[in-house]
Amino acid sequence: MEAGESSESTLTVLIAFGANLLIAIAKSAAAVVTGSASMVAEAVHSWADTGNEVFLLVADKRARRPADREHPLGYGREAYVWSMFAAIGLFAVGAGVSITHGIQELVHPEPAGDYGIAYAVLAVAFVLEGISFLQAFRQVRREAKSADRSVAAHVLRTSDPTVRAVFAEDAAALAGLLIAFAGILAHQITGSPIPDAIGSIAVGVLLAVVSVVLIDRNRRFLVGEGVDPRVRTDVTESLTRLPGVLRVTYLRVEYVGPRSVYLVAAVDLTGDDAESDVARRLAELERQIVGRPLVAGCVLTLSLPDDPSLPTT
Repeated sequence: MEAGESSESTLTVLIAFGANLLIAIAKSAAAVVTGSASMVAEAVHSWADTGNEVFLLVADKRARRPADREHPLGYGREAYVWSMFAAIGLFAVGAGVSITHGIQELVHPEPAGDYGIAYAVLAVAFVLEGISFLQAFRQVRREAKSADRSVAAHVLRTSDPTVRAVFAEDAAALAGLLIAFAGILAHQITGSPIPDAIGSIAVGVLLAVVSVVLIDRNRRFLVGEGVDPRVRTDVTESLTRLPGVLRVTYLRVEYVGPRSVYLVAAVDLTGDDAESDVARRLAELERQIVGRPLVAGCVLTLSLPDDPSLPTT
């Protein structure tokens, strides 16, 4: 991960942590005062998000450790491990508690009151969550534009799990606040706690969906996620522009961390040098490739004469 992008990712997580901590405290107090099931769900949601930001900060820090003898490709994949913990926590705590509490309220409803406090806390929470979401959205939009993707596509495809998690959690938080508002308002208007309880369940279902998506994306990167076709084409073109490379016949590019790839390629070199000279040329090309910021490791081998060339456009 490049220094500027890493610093921005850390800033995005820190802003989310501060906002979620303040919101969690306010929602917890409002949940106690009002007795609203939706507010309880929102309080649990915010505490889960706050804990998740700690996991994401650990993920960001540990993934940036330099490569060593035991981990020659670096520690980038640790980002996906800790982000997976955060996603599982959101599912178990945020979704599980919200759904369970909503069901309990349906079975044993309790009256709520002091609706003005609930609305005030929801409004403040919406502003704070909006600030955090805006930071994440700006980062994602800039990266998406650079990668020539839509914002939604980039959120799913980015190799940076911390940015994806903050963006998804903040978007879910804003949607959850609207659901909670609707549930509390319906409770106040009808006098029935059922809409409030349903609101709690709906918030839990929303968190469950977001959690499953985040878990699946981290799983894919841990197993070994390849780059998309456009990146493969760009890498192929870059390899053919290296001095002495005629064509590329095989290429495998795999993410080994946030914005960090490992590539294996078969290339056809110019000339007809002796084996020892070819080995030196390949080693020099590998050093040039690994010297680039996004490449954690590289292995080059020679193409067979009848191997078809990979397309470059």
